[in-house]
Amino acid sequence: MAHIINLKPFKNFFQSESTGGILLMLCVVLSLIIANSSLGPAFADLLATKIGFETDSLNLNYSVLLWINDGLMAIFFLMVGLEIKRELVEGELSSIKQASLPIIAALGGMLVPALIYFAIDHSAETGHGWGIPMATDIAFAIAILSLLGNRVPNALKVFLTALAIVDDLGAILVIAIFYSNEIHLQYLGYSAVLLVLMLAFNYFGVKKIYFYIIPGIVMWYLIHHSGIHATIAGVLTAFTIPTNDTAKESPLERLEHLLVKPVNFLIMPIFAIANTNIRFESEMFENVASGLSIAIICGLLIGKPLGILSFSWLSVKLKLSKLPSQTKWSQVAGLGLLGGIGFTMSIFIALLSFTDVEHQTQAKFSILLASVTAGVLGFMILKFLGKNRKRVLV
Repeated sequence: MAHIINLKPFKNFFQSESTGGILLMLCVVLSLIIANSSLGPAFADLLATKIGFETDSLNLNYSVLLWINDGLMAIFFLMVGLEIKRELVEGELSSIKQASLPIIAALGGMLVPALIYFAIDHSAETGHGWGIPMATDIAFAIAILSLLGNRVPNALKVFLTALAIVDDLGAILVIAIFYSNEIHLQYLGYSAVLLVLMLAFNYFGVKKIYFYIIPGIVMWYLIHHSGIHATIAGVLTAFTIPTNDTAKESPLERLEHLLVKPVNFLIMPIFAIANTNIRFESEMFENVASGLSIAIICGLLIGKPLGILSFSWLSVKLKLSKLPSQTKWSQVAGLGLLGGIGFTMSIFIALLSFTDVEHQTQAKFSILLASVTAGVLGFMILKFLGKNRKRVLV
């Protein structure tokens, strides 16, 4: 007998992501206003202020910016991990037939931008930023798609969500493998013990969420000191939390429901305000022709849609998968442009890629230009294609 899948979490997720994406846009504007006003220096000082405590055996004294990027973002990645696991169990990634198209499309959307970046800029100073155009900002992409309403088929919305989730998983792996510091095996060993403990809780049917969250917090601290980026702890914790493929709400779905609004309406806006405070200087516009800027812009604006469209086309032609219902190839091309909205995820990887503040700022500015352009073009194309679409409830 077929399982009855609980679709309510997906509906809540899509609705909240779209609203959260609109809020993110407002926070970006606010951050840019602050950075380019008299409040800019004071805001920068606030982000550099250290809070916490430190002892001989415990160090939790970090800057506000680090708490945001390593602490709050770990909660964001916890929710991303929950989404990925849910999709693997009951959603668009739950079977090879269902998962093949968004997985292959996401793979193309990661490989092609990285190759384009590396082909344009493989210098010793900035070549390490090849991971920047690989990322898709799921909140912004879904927010723009939601503005189109019934002009796009519901299957296309599900496809974008699944693609962005796979993209997030790819970004997580890239961060863990290529953008981590010197590895300290002792801390990793302790983290592995906690991970095994949480997996054991899952295996023996422990349903209480705090049996996973409390060890997860400790694992965050250990991974932070291991040299691997601490946000990975959020994903690992998510994968241990029990779920099911029935209509009954699972601990995973319950936790995801609790996190969706705080993440989309608090954590991501705070991250956007803290990391988009770009003070516009004349050098930024002059350096748009630099290898770093061109590599990022071409990676997001050209690499993303080209990778998503070409790999999707190849997948369908090889009969590995099929297009979502009521979807045209031209719509996949427009969707690929929305995939070029790297924004918060791309900025996050940019901060890990470069230690030089000038390179970080130039990368943020380039990401901002590319993401805005990709969002506007993707919206216009999909709106034009859906102009004559029969309006039905989706």
